Amino acid sequence: MAGKKKDDLLHSAVRDHAIDKDTDINSLFKSMANSGGFESRNLAEGIDILQRMEADAKCTKFLSFVAALMSTGARGIVRDMLKNKMFDVVTTTCGALDHDIARYYDKYYAGDFRMDDKELLKKDIHRLGNVLVPMSAYGPLIEEKVQACLEDMYKAGHRDVATYEITDYIGSTMGKSSFLYWAHKNKIPVVVPGIVDGAVGSQIWMFHQRHKDFKLNILKDQTKLSDLVFGAKKSGAFMIGGGISKHHTLWWNQYRGGLDYAVYITTAPEWDGSLSGALVAEAISWGKVTTKARQTTIHGEASTLLPFIYAAMLQK
Repeated sequence: MAGKKKDDLLHSAVRDHAIDKDTDINSLFKSMANSGGFESRNLAEGIDILQRMEADAKCTKFLSFVAALMSTGARGIVRDMLKNKMFDVVTTTCGALDHDIARYYDKYYAGDFRMDDKELLKKDIHRLGNVLVPMSAYGPLIEEKVQACLEDMYKAGHRDVATYEITDYIGSTMGKSSFLYWAHKNKIPVVVPGIVDGAVGSQIWMFHQRHKDFKLNILKDQTKLSDLVFGAKKSGAFMIGGGISKHHTLWWNQYRGGLDYAVYITTAPEWDGSLSGALVAEAISWGKVTTKARQTTIHGEASTLLPFIYAAMLQK
């Protein structure tokens, strides 16, 4: 802002939205971009960045997301983005695998944030926010399916395995409603740097208790990410939620000078100093996002925003 003239600052007037029954979603977002409306401008800018990123054939595209999202209908959007080959690599958390397996073989149900958790416990129902997860659809089911996958991998001679190899095999055993299936089918590696923090990770540990020569090698994951990052002419990321999945995406892209495109959705505040609350712009100071990158942070709840973002990406 320093050194800019008044006329340079006052160049884009705020205008009222004009919406009728024929207004399409991209016209709406264009209007939001030009109308100076608080967080709506960040949303519109984020969509524009994602559309440009998708159109850039030279760009290696990263998708990161947090596990809880897979307990909601947003799982279908992640699945379809991978089905449509919009991204080249995924970083996520163990719970995303748990929910994908559980919902492929069984169902979750709509609940309420204010339900009595003591009563739910008596009825063998877990609560994830306002989503209900029957115990029968989670722990025992995941144990059965993952142990069978690991046993098959072991019999096939696998002894030193990366998380992307485990997720790829699990995906090969499921069908079209699973995001892991489409990652497998389209050869999109799914890396889970914190895989022991969840049901699938616990099953890997339990399998290791019976097969001591079966090793989880997370350094092979890092080699896979290294190959992708150093082979990229440009790179971009759509980061849905914070934590380890966001940070691992940023961390590896610093080695090629930073992301060229970056869009981040979060509900976390930046004033507590957390990684989840940190704006994408902060990553510029670490070399994880380039100084010339198209980047923005969208503050909002991801399961609400994703349907509109994906619809706009498809229409474009």
